[in-house]
Amino acid sequence: MPRFVIERDMPGAGRMSVEELRSVTEKSCGVLRGLGPQIQWVESYVTDDKVYCVYIADNEEVIREHARISGFPADCISRVRSVIDPTTADVAA
Repeated sequence: MPRFVIERDMPGAGRMSVEELRSVTEKSCGVLRGLGPQIQWVESYVTDDKVYCVYIADNEEVIREHARISGFPADCISRVRSVIDPTTADVAA
């Protein structure tokens, strides 16, 4: 399945308490369970005013459906085409 990065504009996200983050997580997971195996949340990165989420999903539409049902914005959805890390430089040409 394709991998996507979702950018969510969430002012004040970096100031959310552990309880608030837990509540957001529970809500998201509940919606994901309802949508079934066509979408999987991998991880998210919380910054001051945005949350960047990594999802594996059949398509962009199911990600938009998750956003609609959960009430969390999906301001930018980008399909991942490649993954690189420091070891990429070590690959022989």
